Amino acid sequence: MDYHVTWLPGAIDDLGAIAEYIGADSQAHAASVVMRILDSVIELPRFPRSHRRVPEWPDENVRQRIVFNYRVIFRVCDEIATIEVLAVIHGARLLPDELRERV
Repeated sequence: MDYHVTWLPGAIDDLGAIAEYIGADSQAHAASVVMRILDSVIELPRFPRSHRRVPEWPDENVRQRIVFNYRVIFRVCDEIATIEVLAVIHGARLLPDELRERV
């Protein structure tokens, strides 16, 4: 099945905030981290269910991929062949309650 990847607006905002935070010290490093995250998302359609479930979330369709210190959290929607990127958060942070409101 060919999956289509979509980004929720909150996930795009997360990525922008990460770039801004890292960019305060190094624009080059910020660009590198953002590109690595984007590249990892491009690869998700190959085997979306091979990634870990999000332990704080009881839905087995919500998965995560770790990139550097960041959790790329996404939902697999088989019925419409879509992968929705829900959030990109630092691994040291707790899963924000607002994330559940994004879906």
